[in-house]
Amino acid sequence: MVNTDGRLVPSEQAVVSVFDRGFLSGDSVYEVVRSYRGVPFELGAHLARLERSARLIGLGLPMPLERIGAEVQHTGDATGNPESYARIIATRGSRELGLEPGLAHDGRLIVIAKELVPPPPEAYERGVRLALVERRRNEALDLQAKTGNYLNNVLAMEQAKARGAYEALMLNTHGRITEAASANVFLVQAGALCTPPLAAGILEGVTRRVVIALARGLGLPVHERDLVLDDLFSADEAFITSTTRELVPVVAVWQGELERPIGSGAPGPLTRRLLGEFRDRAQRLSTRR
Repeated sequence: MVNTDGRLVPSEQAVVSVFDRGFLSGDSVYEVVRSYRGVPFELGAHLARLERSARLIGLGLPMPLERIGAEVQHTGDATGNPESYARIIATRGSRELGLEPGLAHDGRLIVIAKELVPPPPEAYERGVRLALVERRRNEALDLQAKTGNYLNNVLAMEQAKARGAYEALMLNTHGRITEAASANVFLVQAGALCTPPLAAGILEGVTRRVVIALARGLGLPVHERDLVLDDLFSADEAFITSTTRELVPVVAVWQGELERPIGSGAPGPLTRRLLGEFRDRAQRLSTRR
């Protein structure tokens, strides 16, 4: 189901102008939200980040956040799926060709909702493999803006898939760990949770923030600090986080032609514990509708 500016249409009937700057230039911002029992998880945090992203690139949202939230809920309800995936896209609009932002008018708000397809159970039971890719994290844009210009991540994922990995692992231009192509990265070292800081060139993930809060609530040390490859390969555990996948254990990383295990090469106890805590929180919040 697709919602275009407040109007629901079946996916096969949804259209966007070929002159829309989101299509032509990636001149848009977006968010991805998932629902549990029909309730969008951390919707307020996602909408706040959408507003921040729009502000950072000087894009005016086409409707108030409260209305956008209502459209997300409405579109998700229309799918009839208790667990759904929703992508919220705000574009600068269309009109004349050219790069000047002032040429655009009539910004668009699009919500795409469909049934959530989570990773297979074995991804959580056995863990996944990442591939260290040559492509570096793009530092040309403000990385706290989640924009439609995602080509750098697409190409990183292409390299990872060519290696047969589940996800890409990207470094910044200083050789420090940043994130996966579409997820944040965590390591477990001596019982402490470690993750790259925002200054390393990462997007502040909503799931990342929830996991940090959960870990601190359990009394676990959390360190947001620069991480290098030696930290990764000496870690006891590793996992990635994202909205649609929650926490996925990482058991090995391809470095060139070499597959290097992380810790014991199996999902670790702290990763499993945090995944359980995360799912408990999501289910509790989904009962407060």
